[in-house]
Amino acid sequence: MDTTYDPAQLRTFLAVAQTLSFTQAARRLGVRQSTVSQHVRRLEEAAGRQLFARDTHRVDLTDDGEAMLGFARTILSAHERAAAFFAGTRLRGRLRFGASEDFVLTRLPEILESFRRDHPEVELQLTVELSGTLHRQLAAGRLDLVLAKRRTGDTHGELMWQDALDWIGAPHLRLDPERPVPLVVFPPPAITRARALEVLEESGRAWRIACTSTSLSGLVAAARAGLGVMAHSRGMVPPGLVPVPARAGLPELGGVDFVLLHGNRRGAAQEAADALASAILAGGDRLHRGTGGTGGTGGAEAP
Repeated sequence: MDTTYDPAQLRTFLAVAQTLSFTQAARRLGVRQSTVSQHVRRLEEAAGRQLFARDTHRVDLTDDGEAMLGFARTILSAHERAAAFFAGTRLRGRLRFGASEDFVLTRLPEILESFRRDHPEVELQLTVELSGTLHRQLAAGRLDLVLAKRRTGDTHGELMWQDALDWIGAPHLRLDPERPVPLVVFPPPAITRARALEVLEESGRAWRIACTSTSLSGLVAAARAGLGVMAHSRGMVPPGLVPVPARAGLPELGGVDFVLLHGNRRGAAQEAADALASAILAGGDRLHRGTGGTGGTGGAEAP
């Protein structure tokens, strides 16, 4: 069977797969939700398989949808390389890219490696910092593109996906309800730190800082050692840590958005930033799907 997969439909498919929402995918792509539904339906017809299991409450990838993820990325990457080659354009210049600490333990390095291979004349400079710090550096003109968190409800930046925040800790951590909650946190202006303190204060739960580090690896080491609990994205739980069970009585943390933000530079820097943003959007599912911890069936214990 001679089957052709439309790049526009594949981009729409990736947007839905990464956000697990037809509404959010439409906002990201700047199209109507009916267009998103149409693209997905036509892609499913071309594949002869159902790619999403969906009802009025949620959207999930089917097994065939999971398989389509890799094919979609490969097809779109080849399509973009061919377009750039025959257009006779080669990206050049310096690109200052900032990524939040959340992505240290994800597959972001694979996306950056592929980008450097496709655009060898771009001088890529990477800054890894707290989301709040990256927002400030972008506003000050010191970065061209940022991949970071924002508070749910904020509107700046291009939404990649939304995720819930969970309390996580070592598998056999015990929390004493009579003592302050030990926290393992980033320093200000970290978004997760601010949210953790807010919900604890609102619930009247006492807390203390057990560890502060600007490095995610440092926080993970402290949490694995049982020093305390972290507020962290549910879809990016580091190996060796697990969600704290509800019986511990910790307040709900709510959600967080992951976004791409562009700077104000023009010319070569903007073209390079646009190309990297496209690569990150195409591979966004690799940044949070399947990155959960390996805590087995346990959980941080409560009395």
